Amino acid sequence: MKTLRSLEILNYLKERQSCSISELMERFNVSQATIHRDVTELARQKIIRKVHGGVAIASAVPEGIEPANSHFSERVNKNLSKKTLIAEEAVKHIKDGDIIFLDSSTTVYQLARKLQKAPLSNLTVITNSILIIQEFYLFPPHFFLISVGGNFNCQLNSFLGRTALENLKRLKINKAFFSAVGLTEAGASTFHEAHAEFLKEVLALAEDNYLLIDSTKSGKSGIFAICPLKKIDHVLSDRKSAIK
Repeated sequence: MKTLRSLEILNYLKERQSCSISELMERFNVSQATIHRDVTELARQKIIRKVHGGVAIASAVPEGIEPANSHFSERVNKNLSKKTLIAEEAVKHIKDGDIIFLDSSTTVYQLARKLQKAPLSNLTVITNSILIIQEFYLFPPHFFLISVGGNFNCQLNSFLGRTALENLKRLKINKAFFSAVGLTEAGASTFHEAHAEFLKEVLALAEDNYLLIDSTKSGKSGIFAICPLKKIDHVLSDRKSAIK
């Protein structure tokens, strides 16, 4: 199983493209054996590649359908051009004074990256995404962050569970931005039961909700329902119709 540090190593490499083993040891304050275990696992997944004296980011992953239970770090760059297009549209729906929820999906993460440079003077961000929390220092200093906390889910890189649900109930949400593994006429769904229960609570609290979903997920379905199609206020996709 990959660790949170593995995801941090991947993010570090994305910024630099390559680095030495000793640089990773110093950056993450761990032993050579520990770093070798982490990079070996990432290399086995073909996310990075070993080079003489260090490691480098693997070639860009071709666009395609994300594996049903793939790890967050494996999904973050898949269908990136589609996710970026969706994020560019989504950011247009966010205004000064909004209290928004951003989920832990890789598509909504691209929206978070757009918000880092958004010309907004007043925004409250509520999230269960570890990556958005970690990168909040990149957001404008006048933005306000609320983390729901809870049990850490490594695969989804997010906080879920009873504590997260209880914390949500104390909050107000103007606009919720979320994604799903698939969208059909029946609605949006996921492969993770705790994820589905969490998003149901988010959508119940939000005054307005936005499903951000790329066209590779059209007509596909997970095991657990998030919400029926009629409960989705806005569907933002890289093509005109998000359902085949």
